[in-house]
Amino acid sequence: MSEPVLLCALRGVDAFRALGAALKGWTQGRDRLSTGDSLPQAIMALTPEVTFRQAILFFTEADLVPGKARFYCLYYPQLWEHTKLTQICFSPLVGDSWRCQAESLFSYLQAGAQVLCTLLLIKPGVWSRRLPRILRNLHLEKFSVVGMKHLELDAAAASALLPWEVQQDPAAVEAHCTYLTSGTALVLCLQRPNAVKKLMDLLGPEDPQLAQALDPCLWRAQYGTSTVQNGFYGSRSYPMAVRDVKLFFPEGLCCAQCQTGQEQEV
Repeated sequence: MSEPVLLCALRGVDAFRALGAALKGWTQGRDRLSTGDSLPQAIMALTPEVTFRQAILFFTEADLVPGKARFYCLYYPQLWEHTKLTQICFSPLVGDSWRCQAESLFSYLQAGAQVLCTLLLIKPGVWSRRLPRILRNLHLEKFSVVGMKHLELDAAAASALLPWEVQQDPAAVEAHCTYLTSGTALVLCLQRPNAVKKLMDLLGPEDPQLAQALDPCLWRAQYGTSTVQNGFYGSRSYPMAVRDVKLFFPEGLCCAQCQTGQEQEV
């Protein structure tokens, strides 16, 4: 109670994990400092529910203006020589009267999980034998199939689907691309609330052996045989899902437009 505090309401993709990682790095940096100055402490809400309850204590609806500010870096000027992770700075986009286009974050929080699209690619040799079972499982998990096509991937498209860490290994890239271009793949655009995370939770780790050790019911544990022939590709984040859907379904989808789809021009 002796000094003022700074309250920030932050919004971003995978916000809780990203902010938690940033604060962990900040705390580790503070512990290494040998200065005698009193350094700032930071705490964060851990769930959307707690975030909403705390936000309405400190902010009014007019205070929360989302989506049009750039997040830079964290530093306190007096500690700049020690660490670069201690100040929050926001800058509005130049020439954009963004306060006139504000949406209600309170309404957004109260609405809960939004209907999103994500992409599932069933790799060659899997969908031709297991498609009825896969579609049934998708139905049981409340996914709607809003786009479907079978195609033969070229090397460029196959390479674009590989995780960044795989792309650093030329031999792994060749093995993955050779397999992905060896036959016909089935591409599904799926829709449901929180679709990206739900699909990732169903697929499990890229390595089928690791997936088997975690849970034999994970899809890669059931259908995969190696890190190359692991059965499925799924969009790993919402920005990647938007990219993937636009790549494989440039003609559009057979579903009613949702707000997120309109915003991303899917």
